Amino acid sequence: MSLSDSVTATVAVLRRRPADILPWYLLGAAIPAIVRVVPFLAIVVGFIYLEVTGHLAVIREELAGMDTEPPDPNASPEAFDEWVSGFEPVFDQVFTLGMSALIVVTIIVTVLVSVFLASTVAAGQLTACASRLRNDRGLTAGIAGARRYWLRFLGLYVLEFLLWMAVLLTIGIGTALVTGIAVMMTGSPLLAAGFAVVAALIVVVVLAAVRALFAFAPVAVVVDDETVFGSLSNAGGFIRSRPVGAVFYYAIAVGTMIAISVISGALVLVNVMAFPSLVTALLVFPALDLLKTALYTEHRNRLTPPVMPERSLRNQFTTGARRGWSEMTSFVRATLGTHAIVVALALASFWVGWAVAGPFAGPLETSISARLEGHIPPAAALEFFGNNWMVAITTALSGIVLVLPAIASLLFNGVFMGVFARTEVEPLELLAFVLPHGVFEIPAILIATALGIQLGLAGWRTHQGRATRADLADALERAFWVLIGIGILLAVAGFIEGFVSPYYFRLFL
Repeated sequence: MSLSDSVTATVAVLRRRPADILPWYLLGAAIPAIVRVVPFLAIVVGFIYLEVTGHLAVIREELAGMDTEPPDPNASPEAFDEWVSGFEPVFDQVFTLGMSALIVVTIIVTVLVSVFLASTVAAGQLTACASRLRNDRGLTAGIAGARRYWLRFLGLYVLEFLLWMAVLLTIGIGTALVTGIAVMMTGSPLLAAGFAVVAALIVVVVLAAVRALFAFAPVAVVVDDETVFGSLSNAGGFIRSRPVGAVFYYAIAVGTMIAISVISGALVLVNVMAFPSLVTALLVFPALDLLKTALYTEHRNRLTPPVMPERSLRNQFTTGARRGWSEMTSFVRATLGTHAIVVALALASFWVGWAVAGPFAGPLETSISARLEGHIPPAAALEFFGNNWMVAITTALSGIVLVLPAIASLLFNGVFMGVFARTEVEPLELLAFVLPHGVFEIPAILIATALGIQLGLAGWRTHQGRATRADLADALERAFWVLIGIGILLAVAGFIEGFVSPYYFRLFL
């Protein structure tokens, strides 16, 4: 087979049945939403601790007597330094011994959970890729692979990290010694700079070689069912026997990352940051994983991908959009009770945010008009859509971990909105801004939360043995289509928020 066969297989998998592989990549995007439950819980514990010990009351008193608007540091540096030093009593109340211990524990737990989830999800993603490239069910295989291979993936991550540290320390210490001796003997800093440049080039080459080897090692774990060291040996064998294929993948991967970075950098200039992340999660990461898995699977003579769909891409897109809308409306009708609970939680969290912000409403002020300064409608519409759909995706998929992350995301957004509403200097202006797009955006986020709860229940039933992996795979596939429907709602909301919401009410207010 040629390189074109691997590329064709990659495209065929993405087009034939995207819902049988992309949920794993949406779950990868949801990892931060799952992990942030740890600091959220720590914030709640810290808040209760400060309230019970009386530190929070002191903080309120200190803030009440302070001017929260900072002076211009350029016009009056002394006044700005004095203003900053005024917060020292507040910091003293926050950073107590108990709070410091809570912060340390939170950091450690957050790192451990992040590493575990990254290993588990990556194992599921590549197992799903390998299965689809054999024209088998991807989601079911991914669920089994996540459980079977996560520890080996973790071993690869740890080993690569240790190798990077060893390279950096060895070459760094060696360079420091050599340059030090050279300067002492010759007195020429130019010679030391030359040694440093050569050392930097050596570091880049060695680390690139390490990354090149470890790029295919996870694929070898899945395709060959190998151990950590066995996968490295097999990956090295693949690179030696198929150097053209390996270099082709490296070129595509590096080129794609550079292109994404350039495009993202350009979009940042117009305040668009979420949309590139959305495209990367939905298209770039799956395509790159499928490509390297296809190249390795073809090397093992096991590549039997699905047939390319005969329908045009446009027809497939419109059909998928209609199916997504249909699945979303069906889901809402079938889970009215769950949605009622979600609405109640949203209202309660909004009230909590409103109540908590009460004592700070005077010193702390927010302004919707200030946030809309520099508003560029097309860019804003793209950013609002990308950000809100990513929030919906991560809220829904994070719920598969015992429901809690989805609920935490809802509560966080509810409290956040309550705080902003309470501290807004022009409440009617904020309400007028939110209403036109909010009638689409808010229901979309509520549906995503309900979807996360349903996925969490499906995951729990599977964990208890009351449902099969195929049942969980069906739930994930349906969730993908429901999220497509949610995406349609949010596209409409983004357009209105970008082009209508910031302007229409100025005719009346």
